[in-house]
Amino acid sequence: MTRKYFGTDGIRGLTNTPPMTAAMAMRVGQAAGTHFLNGGHKHRVVIGKDTRLSGYMMESALTAGFTSVGMDVTLLGPLPTPAVAMLTRSLRADLGVMISASHNPFHDNGIKLFGPDGYKLSDDDERAIEALIDSEVGLAAPEAIGRARRVDDAQGRYVEFAKATFPDDLRLDGLKVVIDCAHGAAYRVAPAALWELGAEVVAIGVSPDGFNVNADCGSTHPRALQMKVLETGADIGIALDGDADRLIVVDEKGQLVDGDQLMALVAARAAEAGQLKGAALVATVMSNLGLERWLAGRGIGMHRASVGDRYVLEMMRAHGCNIGGEQSGHLILADHSTTGDGLVAALQVLAALVASGRPASEVLHLFDPLPQLLKSVRFSGDPLGRDEVKAAIADGEARLAGTGRLLIRKSGTEPVIRVMAEGEDKALVAAVVDGICAAVKA
Repeated sequence: MTRKYFGTDGIRGLTNTPPMTAAMAMRVGQAAGTHFLNGGHKHRVVIGKDTRLSGYMMESALTAGFTSVGMDVTLLGPLPTPAVAMLTRSLRADLGVMISASHNPFHDNGIKLFGPDGYKLSDDDERAIEALIDSEVGLAAPEAIGRARRVDDAQGRYVEFAKATFPDDLRLDGLKVVIDCAHGAAYRVAPAALWELGAEVVAIGVSPDGFNVNADCGSTHPRALQMKVLETGADIGIALDGDADRLIVVDEKGQLVDGDQLMALVAARAAEAGQLKGAALVATVMSNLGLERWLAGRGIGMHRASVGDRYVLEMMRAHGCNIGGEQSGHLILADHSTTGDGLVAALQVLAALVASGRPASEVLHLFDPLPQLLKSVRFSGDPLGRDEVKAAIADGEARLAGTGRLLIRKSGTEPVIRVMAEGEDKALVAAVVDGICAAVKA
């Protein structure tokens, strides 16, 4: 059954436009709170947010919803998504909520929900909550209404957690690191963790004003990071997104390093140390064939999940794997986190760099990716059902047969169709993608 409100990563949309309104946020709080009320103990939900202006409104509305059904609310303030997942477990909460639209501009916002185990909710849980959103829920008696309080040291707790994932025998002394926090949720915690581990930190994207989250900065706009690395002569650059659950790296030459290369590095190091579980990593259908071939040459398998870190994690758990991620920079290191964690992943990359004693350009570029092209086309109606689009897709598949692959999918967070092709012939890849995009637009 198709979900009405939840996409691949919670509920997301333009603020003050359904479904991303204060009224809906209160309904979500009431519905999710009701769904997780179980037993006679005093129930608790933790709520974190990123730095976008509408976070205040959504936080207040969610608090009203949860307290109205009898849940106590613990407010964490601006904090990365993985920190909310970690603190949900640490504080023995029944539910965790992150208010964020991740890498989207400030005018969007979203609601992500975590269960008491720190994992994102299952499809079944989300469907049950949707049913409650559209129904009348029972409100608490006046004496049973919940309370709300803030945890003042939430950021410090997460910094200590992140630092604990860095090897005890290594330090970042002498390493100059540029960190771009996208004016987002990690603007305090990420520079602090790196500095406390000994790095010389050059921080950018650390002046949030409610409007500038992800604006020409962060993992989706790495140009500012590249320029700052070259300008300062840094050893490496790290870019996070608005809620700090994804990571993109820049080497000392200003070259981008995507999630595929980072997964290759982390998985190979784990395999060498005998710590790679499941003899494989989990990537998505978007990851480059070059990654799959490089891993195979080292006896490491690769499973492909649907796009979305929740689906990566589901497949990791199904296959007993402890490393997975996406080309876009979501890295899930299950030995440390229950969701993607940009800072923790960055610390593993920095550990590899320090241990090698070599420049980032040598450590982080492990394979040559096959030519790959991804384009997004906005749509209305059902373009994938039209005969001319079906014909263009069939033609593209035939032209790439044996030398590459083609992937067509609808985005789970916005009304666009993603058209991706990769293969050994760059010109052919471009022709196939352009042909399908033209058919969709027509």
